[in-house]
Amino acid sequence: MKVCIVGAGAIGGWIAGMLAEAGHEVSLFARGETLAAVRANGLRIRRGGTETARRLKVSNDPAELGKQDCVIAAVKGQAMPAVAPAIVALCGTETIVVPALNGIPWWYFHVTGVTFEGLALASVDPDGAIGRALAPERVLGCVVHASAWTPEPGLVEVQGEDRLILGEPDGSRSPRVRALADAFGETRVKPVVSETIRRDIWTKLWGNMTMNPLSVLTGATTLAMLSDPDVRGLVRAMMLEMQEIGTRIGLPIPMTPEARMDVTRRLGAIKTSMLRDWEAGREIELQPILGVLAEIADHVRCPAPYLHAVLGLVRVKAAQRTA
Repeated sequence: MKVCIVGAGAIGGWIAGMLAEAGHEVSLFARGETLAAVRANGLRIRRGGTETARRLKVSNDPAELGKQDCVIAAVKGQAMPAVAPAIVALCGTETIVVPALNGIPWWYFHVTGVTFEGLALASVDPDGAIGRALAPERVLGCVVHASAWTPEPGLVEVQGEDRLILGEPDGSRSPRVRALADAFGETRVKPVVSETIRRDIWTKLWGNMTMNPLSVLTGATTLAMLSDPDVRGLVRAMMLEMQEIGTRIGLPIPMTPEARMDVTRRLGAIKTSMLRDWEAGREIELQPILGVLAEIADHVRCPAPYLHAVLGLVRVKAAQRTA
């Protein structure tokens, strides 16, 4: 399989390494310091005390990389409008596009038969450019359950690998989703093919929508935040609001906030990806993770005062840094 990873950061590099290990023709679309670092030293992946370097084709010119069987977009959600033209240029007639993004993707309601079918999400696709560029029928859904970060350009530090979930937006078990899952071979994480990928995306966000933005406000790890009873109360209130939103869009969550918080606590003192981005001076994924929920809540007329309050606080903090 010929696969291009758009975005050679933590998750993109992690996926690229596994597909290259499985023997596929993997290339990277990258820019700036990452492009220079991978050209000079290869894509470096570190697990524990062991580091490997893979010499992959890398370019900032889609024409140089050529048409692909699969394009995996592993960028921040807010970067999708900027990279969409490059993704289009990498696509042939049958190319699959897999957005490996945090939060709610632009295609989420562009699925036949879902509640609120056709709802456009301005928070993640402000002028509809992504939706116009990338036809819904190209898309496979994806959920990443892994912890990785980039201490420097071209280096991926893998801290934990759990699951990679792939699925057709409409829930069908198509030949193409099975083929992509099989493409990972016997690598560390064998992808799971899901018939409920929209629910999987929603459920993952149920944890991220609290821990990520609150970590930017507090500067604390997940364990430190959940060790404080008042923070736990705020997290619970936000989670209940998202549960109600989910019920109204046909995606109820059959779990209590307390049970989900227990899962997070068992993972230990985790520094969220949003906090790492904040500390590195990078733009944070506020709209794909929290802004989009506020937009959906407003659309379905679901009161979400705690969610809106945290969104506003993080937005003001981000604005103060750039003022």
